[in-house]
Order: sequence, then structure tokens, then C-alpha cells
Amino acid sequence: MSALQSAKRVLKYQIIRVGLEAVALSRLGRLMPAAAGRGVVFTLHHVRPETPSRFDPNAILAVTPAFLEQAIGVALTHGLTAVHLHDLPALLADPAETRKFVAFTLDDGYRNNAEFAAPVFRKFGVPYTIFVTSGFTARIRTIWWETAAALAGNGRSFRFDFGAGAEVVTTATVAERFAAFERLARLVQSIDEDEAVRRLDRAAAAHGIDADAIVADLVMAEDELRALAADPLVHFGAHTVTHVNLKRVTAARLEEEIADSTRAVEAMVGRRPRSFSYPYGWSSAVGDREIAATASAGFAVAVTTQPGVLPLGPLERPTGLHRVSLNGYYQKPRYVEALISGIPFRLMA
Repeated sequence: MSALQSAKRVLKYQIIRVGLEAVALSRLGRLMPAAAGRGVVFTLHHVRPETPSRFDPNAILAVTPAFLEQAIGVALTHGLTAVHLHDLPALLADPAETRKFVAFTLDDGYRNNAEFAAPVFRKFGVPYTIFVTSGFTARIRTIWWETAAALAGNGRSFRFDFGAGAEVVTTATVAERFAAFERLARLVQSIDEDEAVRRLDRAAAAHGIDADAIVADLVMAEDELRALAADPLVHFGAHTVTHVNLKRVTAARLEEEIADSTRAVEAMVGRRPRSFSYPYGWSSAVGDREIAATASAGFAVAVTTQPGVLPLGPLERPTGLHRVSLNGYYQKPRYVEALISGIPFRLMA
């Protein structure tokens, strides 16, 4: 990452923060109530105590338990009714139903979801959905963004083959570490994802990093999922086997990732998933083909990570639902209020 790229990265997050502050302070939501739609589906990943670090390229994926409590409090104070994600299509299609809703979802199946998030949801009696990447749970797929972070933060340099032979990547400074991580991330997004993961795993092993151990440390195993399934507030959704970008795979692979992960989750927790989450969820990872595929697989609802509130009226494409990220860069209650208002997404349109 060049100095200019680094500055752009910082500026991007500052602009978003300024926008959220402006919406929160202006109380625009009171002037434009329709912008809030029928509520919101929130996206989370890690929920864990804060561990400050100068180099944490995945910090955006983690919020603290205290912030999760605040976010739930804000949603309930603003009159949103907490429901399971999979109940939304029927609720929004009911002409007699006038309530607004909030659904909480957590992607990937991290152990801290059970340790730190579940007690918070129980405290408020709020239902939640954990989307399980079955290959992580079964320990047959590594988490490339965690492997990349470990590799980039491991020392002053590492060797890696980006496609033109092994080269030395310098990571002596924090800026160089972020640059290395971004370069690895771009590789994953530009070549065959399975091959990129294999290269990362090999490079990690060569530098004393166990990519499999990272997964085992972060993600719930099958027995842990089964134990958490006793919580009546939780539902487990499907999130593919390998967390691959579905828009970049063949039609056969797409079908396999959906079907195999669905069967795996059902076998692990004893209940068939009623919802699906697309890995990454960006527009470059989810399109018409993928949205149709999850509908054909029998899912009532599937979620992207493309930002937006629940629309007024019935869902036109319930297997292409937008979500709003609760992430590590914006952990303030007033930002949650701004997001719930829907104004930021109106301004982005």
C-alpha cells in the first residue's frame, strides 16, 4: 500500500464517520421517517473484548460485547421488534402487520459468538442467527484473511509467490504490514480462490504459522454448535462450505456449496437452516444467479452485505436481502441510530 493508498484508506473511514455523525446530530431521521423502511438486519462477525493493536487489518470484523448491548438497546428504544431473520418475509408480507423489525445475524461461526454474544442476546431476549461456514467447523478450510494477517504481522518480512515466483515481502513497519495484507487480499480476489488459499497456507507453514490452528482457535467445533443449539434464541443458517466467492465459481460448484453446507449444518445442530448468507456479500460476490440459486434450494431468505434497511411492503427478492454492518470502526450508539434511520443509505443512492 503506497502512502497515497494508505491516506485514501484512512480518509474513507473518516468520511463515513463524519457522515454518521452528521446524520446523528441533525436528527434527519425525524424529518424523513420513511427512509427507515420497516427496520434493519444487522451484520456482525466477532463479538469479543477489545484488544488494541497497531496492526489489525481485520479490526472491522469485531465489536465488543458492550457495544452489542448498546446496539440492541438503541434498536429496542427506537421501537424495533427483534425477530428471527427467517420470519421476516412472512411478517413483511402480512398487510395487518405494522411493526418495524430488527434481526441480528453473525457470520462464520466464531467461538466468541457463544462466549460473548449469546449471553447478551439472552439478557435482552433477542433472537439471533449464526451463519455457519461448515468447512471452518469441520477444520477442512482455513480462514484466509486470518492467515494473511498472521503472515503479514509475523516479522520483518516473508516470502510469497504471487504468481511470478517467490519474492520477499517487507513487513518491517505497520504501513508495510497493511500493504502486504492488502496485496494478499487482492490476490485472493483475483485468482482462483482455492489456489490462493493453498498458497497462503503453504507460505504460513514455511514461516512457522499453523493456519489450521488459527481456525481451531477461532471457530466453534461441531460439539460447541450442538451445545449452543440448546439456546431457544439461536438459529443456525448456512454460509457455504469453503466461504468462496460464489459469483466466481461454476454453476455446479455454486449448487454444491449451498446444498452441502445446508446438509452439514442440519447434521450438526439437528435443524435444517432456514436462511443463507453469501460469503463476502458484495455486489461482486452476489448476483442474480446466486439469488436464484438460494431460492431454488428452498431458502425463505438469504442475505448479502450490501447496505440498506428493510423495504416498505413485502420483500421483492427475499433471497437478496440487504444488511447493515455493525463493525469495529463505528462503535457508538449514535452511529447505530444513524444507521437505523436509513438516511445514510438514501444519501448513498
